[in-house]
Amino acid sequence: MDNVVLVVHLILALTLIGVVLLQRSEGGGLGIGGGGGAMTGRSAGSAMGKITWVLAIAFICTSVALTIIAARNSAGGSVVDGIDPTAIEETAPVAPLGGESLLPPSDPTQPLAPDAN
Repeated sequence: MDNVVLVVHLILALTLIGVVLLQRSEGGGLGIGGGGGAMTGRSAGSAMGKITWVLAIAFICTSVALTIIAARNSAGGSVVDGIDPTAIEETAPVAPLGGESLLPPSDPTQPLAPDAN
């Protein structure tokens, strides 16, 4: 079920992007200067504008549906709850105690840097 809603959501997103890009620019930012009437604040509703609204509403509905599906599938648990504490291995080396050096042992007869010859 969630895969079907996700595929529909992706198709709606791509279609919405395409419809918005196909619309004619009105020249004014934020709807200012659009064509409507001389005294009205609304521009005339075109078919592309109505299609954009329908796709936007459907996109929001599928977003809400995906959120509800994800909340139901989470079951209120944490990722940490699924870890078995007995299965954890100690991978970090233990630091030496006392005055021992943290550097690996070296052979005093070998030079510290390789020759550039």
